[in-house]
Amino acid sequence: MNNTERIFAYLEELFPDAHCELEYTKDYELLIAIILSAQCTDKRVNMVTREMFKKYTTLESINVASLNDIENEIKSLGLFKNKAKSIKETVKILIEEYDGEIPEDKSLLIKLPGVGNKTANVFRAEWLKEPEIAVDTHVARVSKRLGFANEKDDVGVVEKKLRKQLKREQYIKAHHLLIHFGRYFCKAVNPNCTECQLKDICKLYNSKLTRKS
Repeated sequence: MNNTERIFAYLEELFPDAHCELEYTKDYELLIAIILSAQCTDKRVNMVTREMFKKYTTLESINVASLNDIENEIKSLGLFKNKAKSIKETVKILIEEYDGEIPEDKSLLIKLPGVGNKTANVFRAEWLKEPEIAVDTHVARVSKRLGFANEKDDVGVVEKKLRKQLKREQYIKAHHLLIHFGRYFCKAVNPNCTECQLKDICKLYNSKLTRKS
């Protein structure tokens, strides 16, 4: 078993039910939730969208709502003004240019306000089940610690390196496993190194040992 196989076997053991934790029932609800999740926890986003999606049950209802109304719905989230503007503009475009349908093509998705590469990847992987790897802070941090990428690599480089080292059919599952590992176990501060079975190949852990010696 090589390191990649070993890593993901262990992550599956830790998180056998790893999945997207954003709550949604419709495609546009998922897209909005992903936009809202920037620099915010999924738990906090879900608390907001549970109420928001009860109030706005269609794309059209969001479209006719005022920007101020949307801001009030999401004001407990970081960057709420920018996110409200992106949501309003994106919904308007979806209705006027795509008949209320969310484009599946990634090149069209990333043209929507508030939708960057990561957001598009999350949406395509979760809703369309297309083989995509979305790199957020958790995925980037864990990938660097476990040797998939280098410390100075930006998220784009990390994504490219993961794509090269994994099989396409692994992308979606790997994304969820890396997020859960980074979110609940290999945290940015105080990672659970003492119980981790991967510390022998972890760059962070081994750098700590080097500093101590």
